[in-house]
Amino acid sequence: MARDATSSLPPQDVSGAAPSWAAGRSLRGASENRLGERVIRGLLMFCGLLSVATTFAIVAVLIGETARFFAEVSPIDFFTGTEWAPTFTPAKFGVLPLLVGTLQIALIAICISIPIGLASAIYLSMYAPERVRSILKPALEVLAGIPTVVYGYFALTFITPNIVQRIFEDARVFNALSAGIAVGIMTIPMVSSLSEDAIQAVPRSLRDGALALGATKFEVSTKVMVPAALSGIMASIILAFSRAIGETMIVALAAGATPKFTFNPLESIQTMTGFIVQISLGDTPRGTLEYKTLFAVGFTLFLLTLMMNTLSLWLTSKFREEYE
Repeated sequence: MARDATSSLPPQDVSGAAPSWAAGRSLRGASENRLGERVIRGLLMFCGLLSVATTFAIVAVLIGETARFFAEVSPIDFFTGTEWAPTFTPAKFGVLPLLVGTLQIALIAICISIPIGLASAIYLSMYAPERVRSILKPALEVLAGIPTVVYGYFALTFITPNIVQRIFEDARVFNALSAGIAVGIMTIPMVSSLSEDAIQAVPRSLRDGALALGATKFEVSTKVMVPAALSGIMASIILAFSRAIGETMIVALAAGATPKFTFNPLESIQTMTGFIVQISLGDTPRGTLEYKTLFAVGFTLFLLTLMMNTLSLWLTSKFREEYE
């Protein structure tokens, strides 16, 4: 009589519980996963703490060197003076010419980037076919990848002689208007891309509902989509303004190096970043009062950009719209 083939198999646990070797493998796998998660979490925490520590270190250096500068120069004279000549005799340490020049460049820039960037965002999100949008948006963002030194030479060799000086005959070769236009062109992709993302984030039901009620695309864009995405649009404008304030190479090449307290955009000026470039060339001895102006101007620039970023966060929270 043949022996049953199943009689040679090891006994099975009919209770449904996993074998002991399978349970051990599962426990080892779970332990390895937990260890890997702890390692990744530790690395991410280290990177975050390193970023915060770097920021605090930069701020500490700025505050320390600025305090040494203000130990020799009155803060009132620094923030209210209208003459800036730290390397001359007698030295003048009024930062207002640099501050006015910086804000002048930034204001001209956003006057260029806001209408063009916002119009581009509305066209890409509301009017452009998908194929056209897939081509135009990357092409527009290419502007953000062009080196700023190229924009500087473009402003100096093309914008000034072919646009500014043809319209305003008394414009100088180095002037704030040309530099502001170039900075505005550079910041168009920032306004356009961020605004377009904000408009795309608005629920499609709002647009479809407005179109169903008989509104035109222009009415939907200006009265429904833009107000609904206003927080993101405002944030993009503030970020573009902050980017224009911190621009260096364009203003160093096209705006000149004359720290004048003037509101005339056709004259040569100097911005805070332009002065930092001038001092950083190495002609000023380290540790001197003139050298310390580098940190005082840098700290002023830091406060200005910090105020703009804080304003951006406040506007974003104030005009934020939440949808379900």
